[in-house]
Order: sequence, then structure tokens, then C-alpha cells
Amino acid sequence: MIKMVVNVYRKPGMSKEEFDRYWLEDHGALVRRLGKAMGFVRYVQSHNIPDPDIEAFRVGRGWDEPSDGITEVWWESRESMEAALASEEGQRASQLLYEDEQKFVDAARSSAFLSKDDVIFDNL
Repeated sequence: MIKMVVNVYRKPGMSKEEFDRYWLEDHGALVRRLGKAMGFVRYVQSHNIPDPDIEAFRVGRGWDEPSDGITEVWWESRESMEAALASEEGQRASQLLYEDEQKFVDAARSSAFLSKDDVIFDNL
């Protein structure tokens, strides 16, 4: 498995509540509809929960301001990701998702990277 992790920031002037609702309900429904064309096997949104203790921890460490959330998208392999994204159907789906992201994402601040998970421990 391979995944893409996206740090998502909301557009300037958009409230956190409006952003969270749109991202979860509207964009989430679109991803659900287009995910197969994109070759996704899993899609997760993690919404930032403001917390004064975590904010103090962040400031104490000298870390930058956090994103409004992260998206994680899984593919079976890099090859399956590349094949899906190169297909005509995948390219159309990617364009639709991009157009929707323009409604709520601050693209200039957001970022993405590919990763693989190395579990150090799992007490679940």
C-alpha cells in the first residue's frame, strides 16, 4: 500500500465550521463518487480539533501553525496509482476534484507527499 498525505488549509475568510462542513459533506461525497476512477482504496479526512493544551505544546516546540486537517488517500501500489491517474477516467475525476477544491482549499498553503506506514507499535 502507498498513500498520499495532504495538509489542507481553508481559504482565507472561510470559517472553520463552514470549511469542515463543506470538506466532509460536499467534497467527501464527491470523493466517494469519483474514488474508483482515481484508483482509491481508502480515503480519510482528519479534521483539526482546536485545543488549548495542544496549542501550548505546539508553541512550546516552536512549530508552525497547524493545517485545518489532513487527507489520506490509499492505493494498492504506486503502479496502480500511476495507472489510475494516467487513465482518461482518472484524469477527468482528478480535474473535477481539483475544481471542487478551489471552493474551500487554500492551495498556496497546502502540501502533499507520498508515504508508506511503518508501525512502531499499535495498542488498539
